[in-house]
Amino acid sequence: MSEPEKKLTPEEEEQQWLETVYQGDKPQLTLRAIVTGSLLGGFMSLTNIYIGLKTGWGFGVAITAVILSFAIWNVLSKVFHTPNMTLLENNIMQSLASASGYTTGGTLVSAIAAYILVTGQHLNIWVLGFWILLIALLGTFMAIPLKRQMINVEKLPFPSGTASAETLKSLYSSGVESARNAKLLFATAGIGIANKLIGEDLLGLVRYEYFVFGQWAQKFTMSIESSLLLVGGGALMGWRTAWSILFGAILNYAVVAPWLAGQGIIAPGEDGMFTYRTIVGWSLWFGASVMVMAGLTAFAFQWRVIARTFVGMADIFRKQKRTLTAYEEIEVPGSWFAAGMALTSAGIVIIMYFVFEVGILMSLVAIALSFVLAMVACRATGETDTTPVGAMGKLTQLVYGILVPKRMIPNLMAASITADAAGASADLLTGLKCGYLLGANPRKQFLAQFIGVFAGTLVVVPVFYIIVPGPEVLGTQMFPAPAAQIWASVAKLLSEGLDALSISIRWSILAGAIVGVVIPLIDRFLPKLSRFTPSAMGIGLAFTVPFAMCLSMFFGALIVLIISWKKKDWEERIVPAASGLIAGESLAGVFLLIWSTLTNG
Repeated sequence: MSEPEKKLTPEEEEQQWLETVYQGDKPQLTLRAIVTGSLLGGFMSLTNIYIGLKTGWGFGVAITAVILSFAIWNVLSKVFHTPNMTLLENNIMQSLASASGYTTGGTLVSAIAAYILVTGQHLNIWVLGFWILLIALLGTFMAIPLKRQMINVEKLPFPSGTASAETLKSLYSSGVESARNAKLLFATAGIGIANKLIGEDLLGLVRYEYFVFGQWAQKFTMSIESSLLLVGGGALMGWRTAWSILFGAILNYAVVAPWLAGQGIIAPGEDGMFTYRTIVGWSLWFGASVMVMAGLTAFAFQWRVIARTFVGMADIFRKQKRTLTAYEEIEVPGSWFAAGMALTSAGIVIIMYFVFEVGILMSLVAIALSFVLAMVACRATGETDTTPVGAMGKLTQLVYGILVPKRMIPNLMAASITADAAGASADLLTGLKCGYLLGANPRKQFLAQFIGVFAGTLVVVPVFYIIVPGPEVLGTQMFPAPAAQIWASVAKLLSEGLDALSISIRWSILAGAIVGVVIPLIDRFLPKLSRFTPSAMGIGLAFTVPFAMCLSMFFGALIVLIISWKKKDWEERIVPAASGLIAGESLAGVFLLIWSTLTNG
């Protein structure tokens, strides 16, 4: 019998990566990578603001930017006979574009739009600009210690980050095996594009959602949708997480929601049907509690490993610095985390105090809580590829409803700090996962993300004032602004005091907290039993997103499970195939958004 493989320490893991994956100090953070990332990120930020005001959701930017950049520089190299952008430059470009196009816009379509709804007016443009910049930078710096734990040590999949890396490898591939994977990726990307165009009714052929489970299921929003993006995400996330998401969705929509309806806790519309918003208005409290407590419990078990990252902070106060390891020479130092957190926190405290009339202590509590929720959001994204910013926002609004009762504006803006900074951290880790798989320099990748935050802010803030000249355009058919509507509704509810929260919601929060603690404890102390228990993040997420999304993720993981049983030699094709579905549908989604803008105004 062979001896079990020795588990490497975190330091040995990093040294192994340095020796076998790291590509050395090749040109990466170049001027053309910065310019291309800024331009593409700025463009994508506009599409994400538009779709965020339309649907409350946002597109990931990285994969789309990678493919567009590769295509653009291919043309430029042929026309002007210039060298094509390298793989590592393109990786830096996607990091910058993602920071520019995604992390700066989420706050605008949620907390800021809710502020406009509540107050009936815009913030001063300079105040808004600094607010967006500081929140995004806070998330950027908070990602520093979380990266080493979740990517280097735990190796969470971060499906979109993995897909971005696979897409880049395929674009720059050579050799028989690489060429085969590239063809497979482009073939599935074509399927994803065609499916998205048809599914969104662009060609007028089919509907996007299919209610095939019967009238009773349709009543509680249980449906199948034609999106393949989430099928690809499910293929990359792992079987346990995927079946847990479906289990949680069935529990939520087929068991809990009908029971709530029977008790009169939730009510149907005039047509007798329930909407997703009606159901999730109750269930997100349970789901958010599960994810928060599971994240905190997991952190409690790993605090020693995470604490390694903070060692560099002590160097600020020492005259003699300790000798760094070879890996630490290229990793983002803890001193950057300390300095960045101090400066961004000071700026946020100043704005909170002078603009929103929130005390210094309360602002510091909000910033501290943002780091806690960043751990939760990053873990959820790492396992499921979905960042539960909406759920995080509601839970933090509840916390501030307790600490600062009956004050809407402080409630909104304090929750904006925690939820939006946490979301920014999760998105940035997705980009860092791509770089980790490609052997990129993590310090240079961080600098690209840092630059991207500034580039995105310069674009999204003035454009937001043009798109949303006043509160009258929000809540209309043009811009329903669902995320902002929910944020504003919760703020108004809590302005009446915590007594406004129903008994059922209070019990759901408690139940979610218990589930979020028990499952990680089983994973830790009863590992054999953990094979039969669901993933806490999977369960929690299922209570915050539509049933159809959960089903799509499950289908992706189920396909991979069947392939692993029947065709083991096909396992290595799963990543490029799933990455193609994600990339294709992402590109098609951007195209449809532009098409809608040009044809409908």
